Amino acid sequence: MSEVNPILSGSAQSVAAYQEAIEQSTRAVVEWLKQPEMYQGKTVEQLRERIQLAFTSEGLGNQAAIERAVEYFLKDSLSVHHPQCVAHLHCPSLVISQAAEVLINATNQSMDSWDQSPSATIIEVKLIEWLRDRVGYAAGDAGVFTSGGTQSNLMGLMLARDAFFARQGHSVQQHGLMGNLSKLKVFCSKEAHFSVQKNMALMGLGYQSVTLVETDAFSRMDVTDLKAKLAQAKANGEQVMAIVATAGTTDAGAIDPLTEIAALASEENIWMHVDAAWGGALLLSEHYRHYLNGLELADSVTLDFHKQFFQTISCGAFLLKDARHYELMRYQAAYLNSDFDEEHGVPNLVSKSLQTTRRFDALKLWMGLEALGKKQYAAIIDNGVTLAQQVAEYVQAQPELELVMTPQLASVLFRFRPEQQDPAFVALLNQRIGDVLLASGSANVGVTEANGITCLKMTLLNPTVCLDDVKVLLASVKETAQKLLTA
Repeated sequence: MSEVNPILSGSAQSVAAYQEAIEQSTRAVVEWLKQPEMYQGKTVEQLRERIQLAFTSEGLGNQAAIERAVEYFLKDSLSVHHPQCVAHLHCPSLVISQAAEVLINATNQSMDSWDQSPSATIIEVKLIEWLRDRVGYAAGDAGVFTSGGTQSNLMGLMLARDAFFARQGHSVQQHGLMGNLSKLKVFCSKEAHFSVQKNMALMGLGYQSVTLVETDAFSRMDVTDLKAKLAQAKANGEQVMAIVATAGTTDAGAIDPLTEIAALASEENIWMHVDAAWGGALLLSEHYRHYLNGLELADSVTLDFHKQFFQTISCGAFLLKDARHYELMRYQAAYLNSDFDEEHGVPNLVSKSLQTTRRFDALKLWMGLEALGKKQYAAIIDNGVTLAQQVAEYVQAQPELELVMTPQLASVLFRFRPEQQDPAFVALLNQRIGDVLLASGSANVGVTEANGITCLKMTLLNPTVCLDDVKVLLASVKETAQKLLTA
């Protein structure tokens, strides 16, 4: 053992080492935050050559290890808070969320049993109760914090599958899958998150089990096509175990017609899951909350807080409308949560989660809500949606730019449109614009496709960004395009 014990504990040596390491790291972050560049611009090859593990016989010590992390990680990290960093659903974080991470990491609570996380367990349960109320669910605590949207969507689909079989008197948990599985289907829109297919494959039902529903001009699920495909499935002898609606598609921010989809799902006795990983932020909105009308009708809901709730990664939640469905995945481990404890009111969160050991990520949302309050939280969420509308108007006034789709949440889909009208040429030009801007380290603009059109995407999550910042970015887009055209 080294002279200074490396383990965090209450000893004077450990406390001193902790303070020194945290202060050194904090000083480095403060300096990094001041750098003007969005990215230092190193390529994959350069980073692969530059980054090497120094795992020596005696160890480097805390100070040297931190210095190397600063040099090889921090300095070459993307500045997510930079006003020109708008490519993805990747938010800058609240200062209070950073403070929460210090508490979470130092205490290292595990959420799989109350005696490992006593206060943390109660805080998470109370937050789940609060989130259910925001959605419009009945009072209760059926829900759990997750690593994010993919895990939450997996929980929704898994419980939908198991509830489908339970209605036929069969327990998947006890006896596994049965019957002609090729006839079991899940419906979602063509713009739904890829985790629907990924999770269906993970559950052994494959991509073939996912039926894609057409979307309208705004990337929302087409209810007419949904009705037609449901009727066709019935005619084919197929059984639909779930409809996954989306409240905030990745590119367009589209919110499917939740109330109409819920009516169809109820009529056919089909589980409805809503992936509100992005759009769920509007639960706190003062101006756009009505976009989520119908969310309360869903059997289960996905929420992400590391998107437009501005929490550090990772932080998500899964909410279940009817608590009795949790019995479909329940497993009692006496060494974690005994029957005796539950009978005496001790919470059992591991029975609600796909994870066993799990971080206390709920603290970040708890502290964020308390620190900001209703009005400020609503303001920073609404800012992105309102800004997207302002940017769309500005884009439409620029002759070289074309608005590809009217904004619905905080994203703007657009493209540079030269005089050369060949679609393949225009598509490649816009792809190269995005690549050149990132390589230069000056901006990170998304490149995607909407309604068959290759376009650029600005995801305007950063509440410190204003229209003037976006004008600077759009000027860079036009300047880059002209250089590429004359090269």
